[in-house]
Amino acid sequence: MSYGKHLAFNKDGKIGIITLDNAKGFNLVGTDFLSELEGIQKQIIADRDLGGIVINANGEHFSAGIDLKFLKGVSSEFIMDNLVWLQNLYSFWQELPIPVIAAVHGFCYGSATELILGCDIRIAADNARFSIPEVRFGLAPDMGGTTRLTHLVGIGQAKRLIMGCEEIDAEEALRIGLIEILVKPEELNKRAMKLANKMANFPPASIRFAKKGINLANESSVETGLLFEQVQSTYCCGTEDLREGVTAFLEKRNPVFKGR
Repeated sequence: MSYGKHLAFNKDGKIGIITLDNAKGFNLVGTDFLSELEGIQKQIIADRDLGGIVINANGEHFSAGIDLKFLKGVSSEFIMDNLVWLQNLYSFWQELPIPVIAAVHGFCYGSATELILGCDIRIAADNARFSIPEVRFGLAPDMGGTTRLTHLVGIGQAKRLIMGCEEIDAEEALRIGLIEILVKPEELNKRAMKLANKMANFPPASIRFAKKGINLANESSVETGLLFEQVQSTYCCGTEDLREGVTAFLEKRNPVFKGR
């Protein structure tokens, strides 16, 4: 279902599918794109039946990044008034308690790379190409690029990609840790949906706590991470879903999780 001029949002079972849907415009990121994205995020928050999100794209490319017409018109005043909102749109995926998978093909440049950096898992077709070229236009990435890319691939690779504006292919992206899974283009969406459905059928509490615990471990001390593990384990060990999962395994049947 088309959501606006730039994005489509559909639901397949428990999976919400966001599709970048302006192929003729190379799925460029601009004001309307971001406003539509915010609207979809509000729908996601309101839908308690969702168990996962897949972000993909129509056309030959995932996205060629920011619309330079939009960039040309911004000012320091605009950034001061709006950048926190813009950053929150991409941080949303990390804070969402369900898994978010990006399925990328073709060009994934600039702001589009920052978009997928906020996702939990990145799957790429072998024709994908990645670049974060903001420096050549006179600024540095400002929607999580310098922060999340550094966490993901390390300081040296982040400097090479951001400061050197180097473009890399999917195989190199896999090697340095920018993506997690590499597939043929015809397998891309099937692989993303298969993984999303698998995770969506696990107990909601365990997925929520696993995602939160991993994110916390990436941003804090070992002691803090272990403390969080103590809290989540105390909660999970009192749930019906844990007892059902163990019982179903011992009885060699499929579990029926109820989210409590």
